[in-house]
Amino acid sequence: MRSLLSRRTPRSSLLLVGLLWIASLGLAADLSEMARALTFHASFDHGVDADFARGDRRFLHAPSHDKRAESKPGLPPEGEVRMAEGVGRFGNALRFVKTSTLACFRASGNMAYRKTGWNGTVSFWLSVDPGADLAMGFCDPLQITSKAWNDAAFFVEFEKKTNEVPFRIGVYPDPAAWNPRNRKWEEMSPAEKPHVTVPEPTPFARGRWTHVVFTFEHFNTGRPDGVVTLYLDGRRVAQIPARQQTFTWDLDKTYIMMGIGYLGLWDELAIFNRALTAEEVGRLHALPTGVASLHR
Repeated sequence: MRSLLSRRTPRSSLLLVGLLWIASLGLAADLSEMARALTFHASFDHGVDADFARGDRRFLHAPSHDKRAESKPGLPPEGEVRMAEGVGRFGNALRFVKTSTLACFRASGNMAYRKTGWNGTVSFWLSVDPGADLAMGFCDPLQITSKAWNDAAFFVEFEKKTNEVPFRIGVYPDPAAWNPRNRKWEEMSPAEKPHVTVPEPTPFARGRWTHVVFTFEHFNTGRPDGVVTLYLDGRRVAQIPARQQTFTWDLDKTYIMMGIGYLGLWDELAIFNRALTAEEVGRLHALPTGVASLHR
């Protein structure tokens, strides 16, 4: 058989087959590493509760951002957040139709929070026309904190103005780390504020899904080495450079909050316990059936 294959198959074809086989082994190993790092995934394809979780799987709703401690399981009864069947990135999705209700998951266990040497990745998809769909002012499609937006918090936000809608990521550590002298916001330079705005144009549009991923590393080290990187559709677009990122969380009060002031479609929330590499973020973006393929 070996001699027959050698006579009938050009060496170039054999080489190509071998390279493809080696590449497939490498990709499988990479996906296996990503699967081991996964701590949470909500596809919304089989209901609103998470498909995979290391903490509480339940989808929760609350009267408002400030009343998240009053959250209850399931979709809000008045329909402010609904299941949108068949229109998600891969299957179903959430549709936010009013801004009066908060949707959230508990962070404990689902984010691998560590008091020292903390790293991670958060991934989700949005379908929205920011200029046409959002109200004036600030909108946070995602915010994670036990306190407030400027106190040990991650958030991504749109800020709708009269003639533009900038998109940015903010990662605000404890106030003692980013504003130790308690200075007024307007007195601080942009470089002092731990957020960064994405250069225009951004890819967000109604009828189009945009993949949002941010990674964070070297948090809670006590040193000015914490870095945050933002990706859109698998491509790095912005970074909050190295600074002290000290996060003090009460995990019983920490929530992964979705759709604050948001009107549009929301899908595929996934969280990992380490900072994915740029190559892994690209693979995550390209998964043909989404994050579900990592934990089936």
